[in-house]
Amino acid sequence: IDGHRSVRKLYLEQLLKRGEMTPEDAEQILDSFRSILDSAFEETKETAEKHKDAEPSSAPVPSAFTAAFETQVPRDVLDRITQALVSWPDDFAVHRKLARLLERRPDSLANGKIEWAFAEALAFGSLLLDGHRVRLSGQDSGRGTFSQRHAILYDQQNGRHYLPLSHVAEDQLPLQVYDSLLSEYAVLGFEYGYSVADANTLVCWEAQFGDFANGAQIMIDQFVASAEAKWGTQSSLVLLLPHGFEGQGPEHSSARLERFLQLCADENLIVGNFTTPANYFHALRRQIKLPEANGGIRKPMVLMTPKSLLRHPRAVSAVEDLSEGRFHPVYEAASDNPQAAQRLVLCSGKVYYDLLAAQEQMDIPASVGLVRVEQLYPFPEAEVRAELERFGQVTDVVWCQEEPQNMGAWSFVQPHLDRLLMERHGDCCVRPQYVGRPAAASPATGSAKVHAAEQERLVSKALGF
Repeated sequence: IDGHRSVRKLYLEQLLKRGEMTPEDAEQILDSFRSILDSAFEETKETAEKHKDAEPSSAPVPSAFTAAFETQVPRDVLDRITQALVSWPDDFAVHRKLARLLERRPDSLANGKIEWAFAEALAFGSLLLDGHRVRLSGQDSGRGTFSQRHAILYDQQNGRHYLPLSHVAEDQLPLQVYDSLLSEYAVLGFEYGYSVADANTLVCWEAQFGDFANGAQIMIDQFVASAEAKWGTQSSLVLLLPHGFEGQGPEHSSARLERFLQLCADENLIVGNFTTPANYFHALRRQIKLPEANGGIRKPMVLMTPKSLLRHPRAVSAVEDLSEGRFHPVYEAASDNPQAAQRLVLCSGKVYYDLLAAQEQMDIPASVGLVRVEQLYPFPEAEVRAELERFGQVTDVVWCQEEPQNMGAWSFVQPHLDRLLMERHGDCCVRPQYVGRPAAASPATGSAKVHAAEQERLVSKALGF
């Protein structure tokens, strides 16, 4: 506090010295600020008085954020947004390779090959047309760290920039995209405040790699995760944190999923690790649309966003998934005869596609069911219970993750799975098993060869081989 006062005093002295403020102005500003603080303090006391006799509840409460909710967008609107994404002024010189890439999007829409960045653009565009602002900031967010987004186009001749999503309709709000400085603490603090002040805006902050969120940890702990419990302050901020083990070393693998899950209680956050562009599309729209139907209640959302899945040939969605589908907290295991399966593997995020490829290569579709838990918090208890009942004859229930055992989601999901299995099997021996990397001090190895060997081993073990 003393440090903040010293900085404030020095700043005030500089303003007075430059003649940009009079002593009277300074006193008036300070009086106004004290008044705001006093008013907030009194409101806090009143809130505390109202809830002093409230009894804490230990029973799980059904969450609106796991329930089905209408977030579809009509096909003609998706077509309109797509057309805007591949249109720019005649005198605007887009890089030839990029132009060819973007111009394939109408075919991708028609052929059921909507990838992650395309689904994101469609979600952003649909919200803009619905009268909501969309704001995105982060390091290299305009292009995208993995050269996937291209929300801002640059003229190769003169450096002019053009945002296609700001030109879908004449009466729409503009898309706001900012490439921010490498000060996660400052930028996330600003974006959090923006999201608190403006409930009509989808505010997204993106870390260049997920581990960059470390620099903003104070903001996450003190405000994003706990401000509603402390002060009743609501936010719908979205944190986009690239996460996934591709052999790029410890600094570029983990967004520290475990830390966010440890912060979860009382439905303070939404935490997801998605496998399909469609789920990302619906989750972004849900951030703005659900509060409109849920008493205005808003929650921050933390997403482990993909790296290799940005261009994975199987991580694509059909247009019907966007125009007729919905958000899936859990994707059911594909199985014609679930009662014949001996093993049920639950996972989240990118590792699903590694498991799926190995399952197909081993030709064991009938004996192993693969369940994707897309939303980790609030935990989709009903959907997971339904899968455990559908695969009622399995003797092995496995949680598979890429992260080391002391990281990732295992510590969080284990008690949930334990309780659900106890409900179904009582004291018999069916208990969740962990399959993943052993506990480690570092998130990942620095060797690509060691990474590949570890990945192959954990995938085989998860499938029972």
